[in-house]
Amino acid sequence: MRHTSGHTRNRRSHHALKVARFETCKDCQAKHLMHRVCGNCGKYRGRVVVDVLKKTVKAAKKAEALKPKEETKKKEPKPKKAVKEKKEVKEKKEKK
Repeated sequence: MRHTSGHTRNRRSHHALKVARFETCKDCQAKHLMHRVCGNCGKYRGRVVVDVLKKTVKAAKKAEALKPKEETKKKEPKPKKAVKEKKEVKEKKEKK
């Protein structure tokens, strides 16, 4: 069945985006989304819900632990002499 343009527009009328509403934290004066925990101090409605300091320390340790692994994953390039020697050996075999 066909849809009229009016039917399509009526359906799409609910697709509009809403503006995010912010409020200031009463403790640290930082902006955060309404009805959400403050990302700066970790409080919601005057209570500490998230221990922000603990999270940052844990993230720093995790980042520090990943650094040595990234360095060991890098492959060392082959020396150019070995590559040239292989080519010479192949050429000698082809000549015979």
